[in-house]
Amino acid sequence: MMLDAFFKLKEHGTDVRTEVIAGFTTFLTMAYIIFVNPAILHLTGMDFNAVFVATCLAAAFGTAVMALFANYPIALAPGMGLNAYFTFAVVQGMGVPWQTALGAVFISGIIFVLVSSFKIREILVNAIPRSLKLAISAGVGLFLAIIGLKSAGIITGSEATLVKLGNIHAPSALLAALGFVLIVALEYRKIKGSIIIGVLAVTVLSVLLNVTPFKGVFAMPPSIEPTFMQLDIHGALNAGLIGVVFIFFFVDLFDTTGTLIGVSHRSGLLDKDGKLPRIKKALLADSTAIIAGAALGTSSVTAYVESAAGVAEGGRTGLTTLVVALLFLVALFFAPLAGTVPAFATAPALCYVAVLMARGLAEIDWDDITEAAPAVITAVGMPFTYSIADGIAFGFISYAAIKLLAGRFKDLSPAVLIITALWIVKFALFG
Repeated sequence: MMLDAFFKLKEHGTDVRTEVIAGFTTFLTMAYIIFVNPAILHLTGMDFNAVFVATCLAAAFGTAVMALFANYPIALAPGMGLNAYFTFAVVQGMGVPWQTALGAVFISGIIFVLVSSFKIREILVNAIPRSLKLAISAGVGLFLAIIGLKSAGIITGSEATLVKLGNIHAPSALLAALGFVLIVALEYRKIKGSIIIGVLAVTVLSVLLNVTPFKGVFAMPPSIEPTFMQLDIHGALNAGLIGVVFIFFFVDLFDTTGTLIGVSHRSGLLDKDGKLPRIKKALLADSTAIIAGAALGTSSVTAYVESAAGVAEGGRTGLTTLVVALLFLVALFFAPLAGTVPAFATAPALCYVAVLMARGLAEIDWDDITEAAPAVITAVGMPFTYSIADGIAFGFISYAAIKLLAGRFKDLSPAVLIITALWIVKFALFG
């Protein structure tokens, strides 16, 4: 079979049916970006409908490249933290026109391609100590958990305690809890497609109970003209925006790296040395997606932690992500239907995947406190800072500091020291 030969399905212990189900699952857990991204970028003055189309096309392009070029079950789309930085820090905070901000995103993508092409990024990724890689996997899981709980309304913000219990009597919280229990029960019974069944069941119930409006089925795609090729590269080369380009580059570097490691560890794609095979191709895939996204009219495209939901359903190859890419294209025509799936319906999937990914902590060498302590800091740092990148930063800085003070100099490779130094510089100059 052509698909089997191209994606090496048997070699990865999977089949077409499993990959398709995994693709649908991943898409459902990240489909919210189709509507959330335009809503955020619209605050910069960008056309909502054009950004909607740009979001779908950028996600489809980046995910297809990851599928066909790198053969990984990891989908890409405009990143949530990066679109917030684009809107609130750069455009609104610094008064930079959105066209110029897109130019900065484009330049960061060019730098990504160069760094990935010369194996610098690959060296950085492979230099991450095994304990931190395991912690990153678990931390990504915990990050997914807090996203899921927040989306369901089970937890909410608090001035006094930062986080507190939300309104658990709300239909969204109750339906999300029901969805989580359903997914776990179905998974225990080894019923294929448990996650997607849970997501769809909650969606159907929410519509029947009039909690979520049914938004229709079909609509022709809007025009992308208001954002297509509107980026201002010349303006972004202004010296005052060098820091902005650096932030886009640096944050996306470690967000993507953390996601690649976390999801790949869960899917068993790391080799015996804990390294990612074909990593150069994977890194080039998301690098080119950033460039394409900026040209289309959206903020930085990055690998999505929600890909872990598809991996949990058995997705192991690029066929999973090829399905996701096709669904993003389909979403252009079925935007109302895709928008019917509420955030609290995907929350149970995220929480279930968090359970699976948290087990990475069990593989850490707990007898060596110089390995265990930075690992815990890494894992806990991600959900509490609401940032994969910041969690990794805390992990590297604490790892290097602890090893140095403990006299374990031989455990610190030059790459680890360089990465640590870069993170210190980032916090010192840009916060």
